[in-house]
Amino acid sequence: MRTRLTLIALLATTLLPAKDIFVSTPQTTLLLKAEEGKPLHVSYYGERISDAEQVYRAFSLWNEAYPAFGTSDTFVPALSVRHADGNMSTELVYQSDTEVKEANSTLYTVTMKDKLYDFYVDVCYRAYQNADVIEAWSVIRNGEKKPVTLLKYASAFLPVRQGDVWVSHEHGDWGAEAEVSEQPLMPGIFEVHDVTGTKNAYKNRPNIMLSLDGKPKENSGRTIGAVLCWSGNFRITIDTNDKKVHHLLAGIDDTNSQYTLAKGESFTTPELALAYSDEGMGGVSRSYHRWARLNDKVHNGTGLRKTLLNSWEGVYLNITEEGMFKMMDGVKEVGAELFVMDDGWFGGKYKRSVDDCALGDWVTDRDKLPNGVPALEKACTERGLKWGIWIEPEMTNTKSELYEKHPDWVVCHPSREPRPGRGGTQLCLDMSNPEVQDFVFGVVDNIMKETPNTYYIKWDDNYQINNFGSHYLTADKQSHLYVDFHLGLVKTLKRVREKYPNLVIQCCASGGGRVNYGLMPYFDEFWVSDNTDAKQRLFIQWGTSMYFPVNAMAQHVSASPNHQTGRRIPLKFRFDVAMSGRLGMEMKPSDLSAEEMKFAQGAFKLYKETIRPLVQLGDQYRIISPYEGKGFASQLFANEQKTKAVFFAYRFETAVNFPRPRFYFAGLNPDAKYRLNQVNANGRRDHWEGATMTGKFLMQQGVEINLNGEYDSCVILLEQV
Repeated sequence: MRTRLTLIALLATTLLPAKDIFVSTPQTTLLLKAEEGKPLHVSYYGERISDAEQVYRAFSLWNEAYPAFGTSDTFVPALSVRHADGNMSTELVYQSDTEVKEANSTLYTVTMKDKLYDFYVDVCYRAYQNADVIEAWSVIRNGEKKPVTLLKYASAFLPVRQGDVWVSHEHGDWGAEAEVSEQPLMPGIFEVHDVTGTKNAYKNRPNIMLSLDGKPKENSGRTIGAVLCWSGNFRITIDTNDKKVHHLLAGIDDTNSQYTLAKGESFTTPELALAYSDEGMGGVSRSYHRWARLNDKVHNGTGLRKTLLNSWEGVYLNITEEGMFKMMDGVKEVGAELFVMDDGWFGGKYKRSVDDCALGDWVTDRDKLPNGVPALEKACTERGLKWGIWIEPEMTNTKSELYEKHPDWVVCHPSREPRPGRGGTQLCLDMSNPEVQDFVFGVVDNIMKETPNTYYIKWDDNYQINNFGSHYLTADKQSHLYVDFHLGLVKTLKRVREKYPNLVIQCCASGGGRVNYGLMPYFDEFWVSDNTDAKQRLFIQWGTSMYFPVNAMAQHVSASPNHQTGRRIPLKFRFDVAMSGRLGMEMKPSDLSAEEMKFAQGAFKLYKETIRPLVQLGDQYRIISPYEGKGFASQLFANEQKTKAVFFAYRFETAVNFPRPRFYFAGLNPDAKYRLNQVNANGRRDHWEGATMTGKFLMQQGVEINLNGEYDSCVILLEQV
């Protein structure tokens, strides 16, 4: 009897009770339950709580935090592996957990182990204290004697209680990126994914929002955001096969991406950034914007971006030294701060006069630029401007000296003949190859050595992986290519950033093909779209801003008629659209009339002195969506103290007796009084000009704005009095 009591006492001291783990930001909580010998469970995600018992009494939500294939339920699993003995089942149970305080966040790591094998998964969560975002990811570790093959390895899993839940996601194409699509979640599988290999924001994007209270609303309703921080192929799945829970999974796409871990090796999945708000999609957006700016999810996230002019639509590939000097003069005259020379400046044996040659041969074309790039950099400095240049370092052409010397550097299996893309000659370099990584780093490094005052680089990518295979990867690791390409790219970008932390770099990929948080920690901004048409940009920029702060969004005023759509739009409207992000130009300033030049000078001055800090660092409130089909759009940016704001209103359709909305404001202090002044007005005044109104009145009653006719717009500065 005594022995039995001793055994009971021993068990009582060794078996730990269930433990509640509160993963909390200032306003939200993800609640986990850990119990020895059992799987980790996720019980709740929503507004911040401190009492787990009320959750357990109120809900029956009880799901494994990282469900594995073979011993769990029949939903889509987060993890599926094959052990060396052929066993494809995995049974993970809680082993331990840690909590580590960081500068602006808390890191929670929960370690689980397979019951049978020395196989471990660390389920990790980082809860930020300066933004309501929780990052979730997993570290998969092989302690077995033989290799383990990862068949599916999602970043994270989240259960969402069923109800009137809608999903919003972005789909698009070249020149029409980030089109917002909304639909109710129905039984079955909802999925968005990308398999381009290099440009995972080109078609579908790795971001979704779930509106829990019906059709999505901008500034009201409980909403969850999920953003995968990865630059390669991805898959976001919502499995709805019972009457209680939607099962959300997100991670690297597993198609043709089996990944083998040898003994002692580990694999860290990309982060899934989760955000919750009861202020609708806008509330989730503002959380992501704050998280990105304050935590280096965009490089130099709190820095103000300079205004610029890019040469592309002005001259395309027809670069000449004299032409660049004239464009610099135009940049100085109009009042921008930075000049960027785009494609067409390079080539030795092969001249870059058309886009079918010379990628990889990063030497100056002396026929076009007889005094070299340093002469242009010097000319910029003499004019008081910053200097920038375009490159596409991950690519080559079959018509290039690089390809002739290193045909084994391209993405293609050694047994295959590569099928080129753009121009009939373009191919991807294999970023899984360390020699290629050294070369790509060297492209930037050589530019900085030749022209050390280079301020800005536009880094482009105009092709996807269409020739699967690698000369570098061994036969048993060919399926690593989709993953190792991006791990090699990130390794290279980290190397660039370590040496050149202050270099401003734009991320471009046939426009907005690489707008993702896998790469943005290494880039200051991205090119939103190759389509610079101001009307269509309203839609593209609206969708993009759902997840990305506008100080990272390059928005340019281009020619009229527009080069992509042929649409004719007044200069004021083009500026008013472009000023809601990082303002720039994409045209020859010499094409402006004297009257247009005067207006452009005023717009740049206004933007630099007044609008830039509000737009680039303020809180964004999207109000009237262009997707509503009313022919209007509006948005507001307010500083953190809510003492200053700038409001943009646009009209882009017209008809006889066309209804005009009342324009409501958002994000203001309801008890404060604000003076309204129209700017960039081109001589026009409205009846409320100079009036003082309370924030409550402006948000509840709004004002009437006389937007008359197609492509009319209004910019209002608000200042607390």
